[in-house]
Amino acid sequence: MITCGRNPDRFLTNNLINMYAKCRSVASARHLFDRTIDRDLVTWNSILAAYAHSTDPQIDNAQEGFGIFRLLRGSGVLTSRLTLAPVLKLCLLSGYVWASEAVHGYTIKIGLDLDVFVSGALVNIYAKFRRIMEARALFDGMPDRDVVLWNVMLKAYVEMGLYKEALFLFSAFHHSGLHPDEISVRVLNGINNVSSDEGNSLIEQVKACATKLSLNHEDSEVFFWNKTLSEYLQAGENWTAVECFINMIRAKVECDTVTFLVILSAIADANNLELGQQVHGVAVKLGVDSAVSVANSLINMYSKAGSICFARKVFNSMKELDLISWNSMISSCAQRSLEEESVKLYIDLLRDGLRPDQFTIASVLRACSSLKEGLYLCKQVHVHAAKTGIITDSFVYTALIDVYCRSGNMEDAEFLFENKGEIDFASWNAMMFGYVMNNESQKALELFSLIHETGEKADPITLATAAKACCCLVGLEQGKQIHAYAIKTRFDIDLCVSSGILDMYIKCGDMESAHVVFTQIPVPDDIAWTTMISGCVENGDEDRALSMYHQMRLSGVQPDEYTFATLVKATSCLTALEQGRQVHANVIKSDYTVDPFVGTSLIDMYAKCGNIGDAYLLFQRMNIRNIALWNAMLVGLAQHGNAKEALNLFETMESNGIEPDKVTFIGVLSACSHSGLISEAYKYFDSMRKNYGIKPEIEHYSCLVDVLGRAGHVQEAEKLIVSMPFEASASMYRALLGACRIQGNTDTGKRVAEQLLALEPSDSAAYVLLSNIYAAANQWDGVTDARKTMERKKVKKDPGFSWIDVKNRVHLFVVNDRDHPQTDLIYDKVEDVIKRIREEGYVPDTDFMLLDVEEEEKERALYYHSEKLAIAYGLISTPPSSTIRVIKNLRVCGDCHSAIKYISKVYQREIVLRDANRFHRFRDGICTCGDYW
Repeated sequence: MITCGRNPDRFLTNNLINMYAKCRSVASARHLFDRTIDRDLVTWNSILAAYAHSTDPQIDNAQEGFGIFRLLRGSGVLTSRLTLAPVLKLCLLSGYVWASEAVHGYTIKIGLDLDVFVSGALVNIYAKFRRIMEARALFDGMPDRDVVLWNVMLKAYVEMGLYKEALFLFSAFHHSGLHPDEISVRVLNGINNVSSDEGNSLIEQVKACATKLSLNHEDSEVFFWNKTLSEYLQAGENWTAVECFINMIRAKVECDTVTFLVILSAIADANNLELGQQVHGVAVKLGVDSAVSVANSLINMYSKAGSICFARKVFNSMKELDLISWNSMISSCAQRSLEEESVKLYIDLLRDGLRPDQFTIASVLRACSSLKEGLYLCKQVHVHAAKTGIITDSFVYTALIDVYCRSGNMEDAEFLFENKGEIDFASWNAMMFGYVMNNESQKALELFSLIHETGEKADPITLATAAKACCCLVGLEQGKQIHAYAIKTRFDIDLCVSSGILDMYIKCGDMESAHVVFTQIPVPDDIAWTTMISGCVENGDEDRALSMYHQMRLSGVQPDEYTFATLVKATSCLTALEQGRQVHANVIKSDYTVDPFVGTSLIDMYAKCGNIGDAYLLFQRMNIRNIALWNAMLVGLAQHGNAKEALNLFETMESNGIEPDKVTFIGVLSACSHSGLISEAYKYFDSMRKNYGIKPEIEHYSCLVDVLGRAGHVQEAEKLIVSMPFEASASMYRALLGACRIQGNTDTGKRVAEQLLALEPSDSAAYVLLSNIYAAANQWDGVTDARKTMERKKVKKDPGFSWIDVKNRVHLFVVNDRDHPQTDLIYDKVEDVIKRIREEGYVPDTDFMLLDVEEEEKERALYYHSEKLAIAYGLISTPPSSTIRVIKNLRVCGDCHSAIKYISKVYQREIVLRDANRFHRFRDGICTCGDYW
């Protein structure tokens, strides 16, 4: 095939992998698997089966197989029971208890823990590892038990020499409504020596059962139908099992309880509510629904289908409830966020006099952790678990540690952890995660070191948690050590571990190492892609973030709401409106427009890109509006100088019963600041404290200082700073110094500049603003002194630059810029612009020029400021009717502000300029800032 140049299709590839495996050439099977890009579940199952059945002594089949399984978990391909079969076999062959526990945990996560085949395999594994208590607990927790599962448990008891327990189990088996088969009898045939009359009586029961089997079962029609159904179920062929059941009904075979146990298990796996209801109807018609085992299966089926109300109806209609009935209902409610209902059921269980087991306790603890009074309830459950002895179960113990950590009660969590006799990885991981969750990451790393010192081999969850701890501590060196350990133990290919290490490098600012880790992930999932994209944005590389998004789409991975929110943030930082619109279009296609999280990001993006109209249209279309969404819209309106609209929005928000938070009032006060609304600012400042009990923070005082300064009330603003309950910030003094510059208040400006420089001696903005104040007052000696001080202290002025995005390409300009390829054209346009706006009445404002030269020379120096160059390029490179959008990193100067007003009028163009303080929207010679900036 290779020599013919033919690439095998998926079907052929899968068969080739199977062929290599059967020929005992696992290396060839793996080589083909690694070269296969289009992998389906059969492909994954085939390679896993190859390792499970391999006998090659040169290959660590278990480790290789576990590595493949970890890749599968991160690939997005849905796992079935057929996938778990070889994985469970590898657990058994490897002898790794931790691997079995990890797979067991994974089955719970994906909802296959109650599957008869999976549970049977796990029971068998625990029994082989001589952990009979865990095996029996798992067996007892199963809502559906077929003959095979009973036989597995019987065999486990017999092999461990627990003959009496085996016989008692057989008795329960005999009375369960199921029929023991030849294997059941064969397993118990070796038991001849039991020391009690009760035991001998049970042996006689076994012999009687054997006789009955030989006489009856071979002629039973339903027995063979049930056996066929079970085989389909074991093979994972749920829909074939359903077809078989339909054929039973058509053939008028009298279905028994076993039939319904099997078919309901198949439907539960298929997650088909409508079909489940039809089978339920058949069970009612035949009168089988009253059997406890069938009712339990119905509860399980409805719960998996997400219909708790139907599950509850079945539960309420049961005349007899066993522990499995209660456990199924309690667990289902806890998983479906019905925590209060779960706790009520637990209390009802106790009132009925039943004794909960480890599954009951673990489920109710999960529910308690999400409730306000959860800690109190957890302690009550803890006491009960201790009294009944269930607390010794590892599953319960770990659940208690976890719930105390989630409640912030680290003292009780530590006490449990330290007093546990045999610490398993589940407990270690729960404790480590608890430390990270409660901002005690150093303790988590100390615990990780302790695991290493004991000689135990950390599992993937342990490594991922340790990497998370390094994220919180920004501990790059410690993170690198954990990465090295992961490579050494070959856990670095685990998606959970690699994602944790990736996040660690990003949080520590080492993007190069993060990129290397990302490229080594065989099949990155949506979480890995989003982590990488978010890391690029966090570290200021928004262009790379957008590039990675395109790669993500090409790889076939679908973004989620977090991906889109991060991408929107990237376009906001770049103020790239067109790219933001493209991302918005993809959001609409992916049906995430109703998500408030994504909606908030989009509103913020449109506002920051200067398109407040589209931001408001999107806000109006949002049906679900949380406080973050309202705040984004309000702050956007404030930044654009739409004070009236912002304050009206706040009033609407209050009338809708939405309680504002501190961010809301920052937006409200900013709106007042940008429009010089002093009395309104004081009104809302007082309302924040009196009506909503929000204690003003420094940001709120900064807004109030800003509004007073802009309105010319410089002394009042200075008094407010002195009366504040905390130290003033540099940004507050900077705002006041800017006000002094606008008002020409030289004396106050000097004093404020001194206070600002005392806080930040290297703040170039302070020297520039002070120089502007001196220049406006023609105090050129002061300008010279400020410059000399900057030179002496080696303070460099932040360079001013402006940029404009044309056809998804950013064009950047600095003052007197001549690096652009179209420089001559741009300068000719500037000359034309200046000529035309002078004819309309424009007069250059040279008050703040820091040059003691002739007036004409000052004027010419103003012509080529970066924002004028950017606008000139916009005039020659964009359609006449389009809006010109320019961004400047510093505050726009007074002359440019005046010039742009004239340009908008002369050329009939809308110009949106975003400077360091706010948005300016120029139209017909008027700016939305009202000359307050």
